[in-house]
Amino acid sequence: MLRRPLSFNLKPFELEFRHLVETHQSRVFSIAYRILGDRGLAEEVAQDVFLALYRDLDRLESDTHVLAWLRRVTVHRALDAHRRRASRIEYAAEEFHEERTQVLSAGENRSAAQGRTYTSARLERWMSSLSAIQKSVLLLRYQEDMLPGEIAAALAMPQATVKSHLQRALKLLRSQAERQTKEVANG
Repeated sequence: MLRRPLSFNLKPFELEFRHLVETHQSRVFSIAYRILGDRGLAEEVAQDVFLALYRDLDRLESDTHVLAWLRRVTVHRALDAHRRRASRIEYAAEEFHEERTQVLSAGENRSAAQGRTYTSARLERWMSSLSAIQKSVLLLRYQEDMLPGEIAAALAMPQATVKSHLQRALKLLRSQAERQTKEVANG
């Protein structure tokens, strides 16, 4: 008996939605994860975003509109989740780090891999010191390659405020990198 592909029984609306999920799921998850730093919570936010997209899809006019909508809603939902989580956590001083395993590729030595893992962990620790809104603005600017005006529109804030958040976040990251460099140089 011949089996028909799953998409055979789907209506055009469901096919379009499926295509959008497949196209944008890694972007949505990445934005949520970078803001939240928690894989499980980022998955919940991503699911919530795509449920909202399913409800609102008929109101979105183009692929560009869908992309802008997804970015905006993902950032807002991640910030909401961050605020909810922060209100429940009473001991903000503790840090939780997920151990990472890395598979060495052929020809790569262990010390190079450990150096990259250490650098990634350090960068993640520095990013975690930023406020949620600063992380959001940085991610939209440098990961999503959005201009300050586009970020301002997505986050419903003045462009000057976006630029201010960018400057403060970059200044903080630079100072942390300089401090780390001095510590390494001084032994």
